[in-house]
Amino acid sequence: MNIGIDKISFHVPNYYLDMTDLANARETDPNKFHIGLGQDQMAIIPETQDIVTLGASAAAKILTDEDKKDIDMVIVGTESSTDFSKSAAVIIHGLLDIQSFARSFEIKHACYAGTAALQQAHDYVALHPDRKVLVIAADIAKYGLNTGGEPTQGCGAVAMLITKEPHLLAFNDDSVFYSEDVYDFWRPAGHDYPLVDGHMSNQVYIDSFTRIWEQNKKINHTESTDYAALTFHLPYTKMGRKALRAIFPDLPETEQQRLETRYDEAIVYSRTVGNLYTGSLYLGLISLLDNSQLAAGDRVGLFSYGSGAVSEFFSMTVMEDYKKHLTSEDNQALLAQRKRLSIEEYEKMFGEKLPVDGETYTFSDPTDFAINKISGDIRYYNK
Repeated sequence: MNIGIDKISFHVPNYYLDMTDLANARETDPNKFHIGLGQDQMAIIPETQDIVTLGASAAAKILTDEDKKDIDMVIVGTESSTDFSKSAAVIIHGLLDIQSFARSFEIKHACYAGTAALQQAHDYVALHPDRKVLVIAADIAKYGLNTGGEPTQGCGAVAMLITKEPHLLAFNDDSVFYSEDVYDFWRPAGHDYPLVDGHMSNQVYIDSFTRIWEQNKKINHTESTDYAALTFHLPYTKMGRKALRAIFPDLPETEQQRLETRYDEAIVYSRTVGNLYTGSLYLGLISLLDNSQLAAGDRVGLFSYGSGAVSEFFSMTVMEDYKKHLTSEDNQALLAQRKRLSIEEYEKMFGEKLPVDGETYTFSDPTDFAINKISGDIRYYNK
């Protein structure tokens, strides 16, 4: 029995900042962002939207009424939770009208949480093959205005429906994982923005990949030629490329070129969105599916990394007629119809925050699932 991703979609807010505009405002060379980081645009979120609205919007695109009856579990992987106690998953479960007798919870470990959720979903469906699991990876990456991390911000959500006999991709039983206790990126309680050791974070990411890649070859007896493509967690698109190129010394030039071509197809969307934290790997996966000509039976390798640090490498097999079940045109339309913000509009939107004084406030945002009221520090959403 195959188990895997039957449906997949993503959602980003209707606003973006062009990286040339940001570079000019910060009096730096735009090539540092476009080439040095591999980023062209950055998704920007207004105060009336959060990981709940992002996740619900992504999931609503793929779920049918029948799916909602069959879902036994809603898991949200995030490091941008709006509450230390109540999970975003239970709110999304209610907004989407998923049947009541279901588990709903969050998973946290930096950018790795989406993968942890995905693997738990696999295990549940393996035991309950007639049921389904909704996995959402949703995050808002913020580092502050005029900071070193500012050009690597972003936001969005990826939703995946995990079932038996999936239409898109099936898991292979080949996961390899690696943990190391380091402080390359962390956000203690009370801090609005993460604390980052940028040099260490880049190095730990690359070292984690090369170690897990060697372990994968040892355990699963595979080489790069066994994979139609290798996909990566993408805090910025140049980061994954650095990790990919770390294994190039062992590969012939033709193989390097083949992997680079697939990599370029997998970063099309991330170049225009920025960092999704837990969703970054899976936005890359969607981009690969939409922009590559893969064949049934092709094996795709996925490298998931979460600072702190946990990483995992696993693979999935492309299903027959997968192209018929993609939403490529909708994905491209979503990105194309966004509004480009000026620096002034971006900085104003960035600084807006929901009140936390317990009073009642109402908001006007016609977007599906947007926050329309806050009262007693409870967020109420359009449905």
